[in-house]
Amino acid sequence: MDLMQADKHILIGIDDTDNHETRGTGFRARQLGELIENKKLGSVECITRHQLFFDRRIPYTSHNSSACLEVVSGKLEELTALCRDFMLEIAAVGSDVGLVIVEYDKVDDAVIEWGTRAKKEILTKDEAYKLAELKGIYLEGLTGTKDGIIGSLAGVGLRKGGNDGRCIGLKGKEVRDLNGVYTASELFNLLKIDEIADLNGKQVSENAEIFVGEWVRAVIVNNKITIFVNSNNNNSNYEFEVATKEYIKSISD
Repeated sequence: MDLMQADKHILIGIDDTDNHETRGTGFRARQLGELIENKKLGSVECITRHQLFFDRRIPYTSHNSSACLEVVSGKLEELTALCRDFMLEIAAVGSDVGLVIVEYDKVDDAVIEWGTRAKKEILTKDEAYKLAELKGIYLEGLTGTKDGIIGSLAGVGLRKGGNDGRCIGLKGKEVRDLNGVYTASELFNLLKIDEIADLNGKQVSENAEIFVGEWVRAVIVNNKITIFVNSNNNNSNYEFEVATKEYIKSISD
């Protein structure tokens, strides 16, 4: 008789799903998150983008970034099968898809260090395989050269590290649909975020009114999902506006 598995906090790392003619890894990560929810295999809490090392010796499509999905699920085997089938289905011609699935608590300092290294140096598949085997992590290269295992393992390490990446998907309302003025309290109710802070790190009051433009992204800072805002000096009817795209990229890439 099958026993109900307890819900676990799971990280899913994906990388190198695309080519120059297809949608990128971030788009595929959001598709995968939607599929997981629709199939009732888990609750997708957050999807993050992580920038890796830029170097012409590394083959990448455009930005050399990987994605990590945070999922709460009690159906690990079914979730793994779904992710694997989805990645094989959407893999673009010439892509080198990598997939990592691991319980959050099993991502230790060595895996976090792997993610940090992947932002500043060239790593190898052999190293990735050895680390995953040592730590008991499901890691698989699914297409092509399988180089995507390097970035997918880095993605889960960087997300667990808690000070890298920006959210391209959040539980709650789709951030890309937000526009106009909201109070901080309304944003907390709409989105799964931990903090709203100014550029000095000071949290804004719940009643503070914030203009949300066309490019709002939460970032991961000190293990908290945070939206940063600027003080508004334009004599408008709101106190803050979300930080600029350039600023968000500067602290999350």
